Amino acid sequence: MKDENVKARLVARDEQTEDKQLDTKLRPKTLAEYIGQTQIKANLHIFLEAAKQRHEPIEHVLLYGPPGLGKTTLAHIIAQEMGAAIKVTSGPAIERAGDLAAILTNLEPGEILFIDEIHRLNKVIEEVLYPAMEEAALDLVIGKGPSARTLRLDLPRFTLIGATTRYHLISSPLRNRFGATFRLNFYNNQEMEQIVERSAKLIMVKLAPGAASEIANRSRATPRIANRLLKRVRDYVQVKGMGAVTAELAKAALDQLAVDPLGLDDLDRQILRVIIEKFKGGPVGLNSIAAALQEEVGTIEEIYEPFLMQLGFLARTPRGRVATAAAYEHLGLEASLSKQEKFV
Repeated sequence: MKDENVKARLVARDEQTEDKQLDTKLRPKTLAEYIGQTQIKANLHIFLEAAKQRHEPIEHVLLYGPPGLGKTTLAHIIAQEMGAAIKVTSGPAIERAGDLAAILTNLEPGEILFIDEIHRLNKVIEEVLYPAMEEAALDLVIGKGPSARTLRLDLPRFTLIGATTRYHLISSPLRNRFGATFRLNFYNNQEMEQIVERSAKLIMVKLAPGAASEIANRSRATPRIANRLLKRVRDYVQVKGMGAVTAELAKAALDQLAVDPLGLDDLDRQILRVIIEKFKGGPVGLNSIAAALQEEVGTIEEIYEPFLMQLGFLARTPRGRVATAAAYEHLGLEASLSKQEKFV
């Protein structure tokens, strides 16, 4: 299946099965340990301290941004900082209103409910959630037809933390019920190096000068990918019988894994080569690219294109996709600049 291939990519931002144990081990426990997202941390510190001084649960929090940037980690940190237990679920796991009712009625006062992929809650379940968020109450409908009646149950005051990669898919009424909304941004190179160095210490990998930078530069500004690459580099160095991970060893390991200095893998480079070599650099329609690659249109548009556009290697124009001069240069190809400048 194509979806399985996407998830199995070494540089995929979505969580993979192999990530779960490593992520739990490397996850920072406090705001002080958390690297990056400086403005969010500053605002959260005030937000949490004020709630603790009032001896109240914090307001409901919505975290959004691309996968792998630390939304789940921040949810656990909030719980840790508040000294509260956290219950974890996801939008797809809550299939019926009864599922949500069971979760809500089992919460303790001040407890935190974390719903990942909250944009995937259906509208019926959202309707149950509204009074729970606003009034700490659960409205249940008993019976059917003319004899149906509504029963209201009081709930303990709790905090809902929602996380999503697709903010625009959350309904406006649900978004408006969150007291604080934070957007997580990509990390800069210095922050990524610090994350790699911290993770290396926790899994007892010795890094020589320059090694953290080599790994960080290829991690797509995403901690989850950095930790995954670090683990692969560790395996490479171990099998080769070396000691510390040097910049040269890290480069050799990642080159062997086909992750280039900017974090592109074979699939990314394939897309660019198809546009350049089969369609003369574009403009070319997305359907044509998908057909040439035997890939699904949605997969290319949602998974591969955003990073290529982020690097400035791909442009969307009214006439189709165009490979930029920077893409030619990265692949070591000679660009037809007059054509590229016409469309980009």
